[in-house]
Amino acid sequence: MLPHQRTAPDPLARSRRDGHLDPKRRKTIPMTDIIGGTPEGGTQAQLVKDATIETFQADVLQASLEVPVVVDFWASWCGPCRTLGPILEKQVQARGGKVLMVKVDTDKNQMLAQQLRIQSLPTVMGFIGGQPVDGFQGALPESQVSQFLDRLIDAAAQAGLGGGKSPAHDPKALAEMGEKALEENDFATALQAFGASAEASETGSDGQVTAFAGMARAALLGGSPEQAEQFLGMVPEAKRDLAPVAQVRAMMELSGGSDVPPEAVENALKAAEASPQDPEAHFVLGEALADAGDTEGAMASLLRSIELDREWREGAAREKLLKIFEALGPADAGVKSARRKLSSLLFA
Repeated sequence: MLPHQRTAPDPLARSRRDGHLDPKRRKTIPMTDIIGGTPEGGTQAQLVKDATIETFQADVLQASLEVPVVVDFWASWCGPCRTLGPILEKQVQARGGKVLMVKVDTDKNQMLAQQLRIQSLPTVMGFIGGQPVDGFQGALPESQVSQFLDRLIDAAAQAGLGGGKSPAHDPKALAEMGEKALEENDFATALQAFGASAEASETGSDGQVTAFAGMARAALLGGSPEQAEQFLGMVPEAKRDLAPVAQVRAMMELSGGSDVPPEAVENALKAAEASPQDPEAHFVLGEALADAGDTEGAMASLLRSIELDREWREGAAREKLLKIFEALGPADAGVKSARRKLSSLLFA
């Protein structure tokens, strides 16, 4: 297991909790080629379309990088769906391209509905910047549907979308969007955002290298180490020692032991408990915990090994600890705490 992997969040959880949009969450890039032309010049067919699991990424995730997209999850047997659908279409068309509508028949796209955790029909989700930012369930009155669309459009405008304008290609903002997606375990969107950041960055710049490293992290956390290697291969040789690249390399090393038997941690824990003053026992436990993805426990065990004998095996525990620091990054709260403890042990 890789450090900081979490279960995927419910895409509507934030909107259910807050009841409003957070328009400053993401920056965007123009994606006019996805839907054909600018939103202002779109035809009615472009304003409302049907999507499948095969077209969802292009019709929704990528299209919402330029214009907000509202997705209606429905089924033919659902009475409230037949009430809401025409209202939603009417309100979308009345806004002349400021928002697009995509319809998903959940009976024909059950896997997609499961992936997005659609639990009741109709369900409507609003997407901005490749992410779900608001939504509702049930057939709302037309006035509330109108208010929902207006909120979505206002949020998109504050983020730089809509009105036929193409938002600036901001590599830093796109990279921030990728980081946000990684925090939410949305590896596909993270890969897309980092890729856009790489394209918008100056060739060979540190910003582009950071974007390549972000692509590699997204691929690695998404379970594709081979693809991660390919992305790291895009980094110029002269810049392969930069911190973002080194972080991904460290993550790869930590994930290399993910096939360790489940009993390895238990056995190592028993050994450490049986020999509490043995630096090797705590080192072995730290390695086992790191392989299992428990970086917090690993750091604690390695610090204990250093406390018992900082020179054991030529500082092996310290070397392993620094590798974990590198993989998690300097901003990680656990790393900050462990660094302070390490300093106190080494310089006391």
